[in-house]
Amino acid sequence: MGLLLKAGINIDLINSALLAFITILFLIIFINIIPSTKKFLPNPSLQLGGLIGNTSFLGIPIAIALLPTDTINFTIGFDLGTTIFSWIFGPYLLEKTNNYSFFNFKKLFTSVFNSPASRGIIGVLIIYMLGLEKILGDFLWIPARFVIFLAIIVVGTRLGIITNNKKILFKFEKNIKYSIFLKLFLLPVFVYIICEIFNMQKIEIAALVLQAGTPSAISTILLAEAYKTKRDLAAKNLFATTIISITTIPLIALFLIN
Repeated sequence: MGLLLKAGINIDLINSALLAFITILFLIIFINIIPSTKKFLPNPSLQLGGLIGNTSFLGIPIAIALLPTDTINFTIGFDLGTTIFSWIFGPYLLEKTNNYSFFNFKKLFTSVFNSPASRGIIGVLIIYMLGLEKILGDFLWIPARFVIFLAIIVVGTRLGIITNNKKILFKFEKNIKYSIFLKLFLLPVFVYIICEIFNMQKIEIAALVLQAGTPSAISTILLAEAYKTKRDLAAKNLFATTIISITTIPLIALFLIN
C-alpha cells in the first residue's frame, strides 16, 4: 500500500505493471504445463528466481541514472507488477510443493485472496475512493521503508551464510544455470519482443527491458525463508545473477539506449 500510494497511479504505470504481471504469469504457466520445460526448472524457487527481478533496489536506481525522468512511471510500474505477482502467486507456488495440482483453482483463489499484495491493492482502491491517498501515502511510506530495511537484513544474513561457506559458494544445482539464463537473457528478450509488438517508443522499451534484465529479487529469498523451501538455492540464484548482471545490464543499456 505504501509503495502504490507513494508512486501514484497513472496509465503508464498501470500499463507497465500489467505487462510485467501478465508476462510473468504466462511464463509461469508455460513452464509448468510443458513437460520438457518443467524438466529444466522443476521447482518454484528456480522459476521465481528466473522471473522475479530486483527492480526495487537495483532496477529503479539504474533507470534513474540512465534514463529520462519521464520514464520513471514505466520503471515503477514494472516493479509493482513483478512485486504484486511474487507476493500473490509466490506463496501459492512454494506452499503447494507438489502436493496438489498446479491448476487447483480453489487453492489458488484462497492463496490470492489471502495474499498481502491482494489486500494491499484493495486497501489502495478504498483509500483512493475516500480521497485520502496523499495523507495516507506519506504516513504509510514510513513503515514501508522500515519493512524494506528489514528485508535487506534478512537477505544479507542468508547471503552471508552462503558466502562464508566457501565450499558451497559456487556449488550450484545443475538446474540453477537455466534459471540464471532465463532471468538475465530470455526474459529481457521476451519483454523486448512484446514491446516491439505493441510499437512502444524506444526509451519506453529501454525502461522495461532494463527492469526485466535485473538479477533475482530479494523477495525470492524472503518467500523461501517464510516457507522454508530451497532457501540456499534462492540465495545462490540471487548471488549468481547479481554477479553476472554486472556484465549483462551494461550490455542491455548499450544496446537499447545508444
